[in-house]
Amino acid sequence: MAETVEFRSNGQGASGYFVTPSVGSGPGVLVIQEWWGLDSGIKEMADRLGAAGFVALAPDLYHGELAAHNEMDKAAQLMKSLPPERAARDMSGAVDYLSSHPAVTSDGIGVVGFCMGGMLSFMIAANRPDKVKAVVPFYGFPQGDMQPDWSKLTASVSGHMAEHDNFFPPAAARALEAKLRGMGKNVTLTVHAGAGHAFMAPHNASGSFNAGLAAQVWPKVLSFLQETVR
Repeated sequence: MAETVEFRSNGQGASGYFVTPSVGSGPGVLVIQEWWGLDSGIKEMADRLGAAGFVALAPDLYHGELAAHNEMDKAAQLMKSLPPERAARDMSGAVDYLSSHPAVTSDGIGVVGFCMGGMLSFMIAANRPDKVKAVVPFYGFPQGDMQPDWSKLTASVSGHMAEHDNFFPPAAARALEAKLRGMGKNVTLTVHAGAGHAFMAPHNASGSFNAGLAAQVWPKVLSFLQETVR
């Protein structure tokens, strides 16, 4: 079942797309949007997690704003103008909503994020090590001054990056993996050969959707979450 829900965000209000599995309960997973907003592609990912037995919540970080898939300039502006503090509050509020929901059977929470959401998935994991136990970032990770306090990261990370990606270069992904492993973190960032940025996105806005790779990667995502979010 899918519905729009409202939850508290540090005393303020936020909302998101909430999916429960047909069996009625399951482990909790947060789904973090791309720069377009809470669009059909992100909702589809939440639906797929629900179909696999998870309780999924995709918070609306833009608070109702949305860019069409042919409006890259608008998407970039929405991402640039997203208040970092509000995004952090909303993601944390979403974690609390999932954790306390009666349909969620797991003590910990998983996070799956795409592009901007991939980067933010690392951030919420570092900010909420008390709850976030697993992170699956797709073609996105913090760089430069955006990096959080990595010492707080305790979640297992299984990321999927693209070989052809000007936004999040593979060399930077490998460097981050090496850095975090050097700190004793359980992190694997796989760079998929031949893949372009947004290779999982069903809307194919960038023309880089790779159906074969997506079909290969998704079962691995589900297995990882099943093993780590309990």
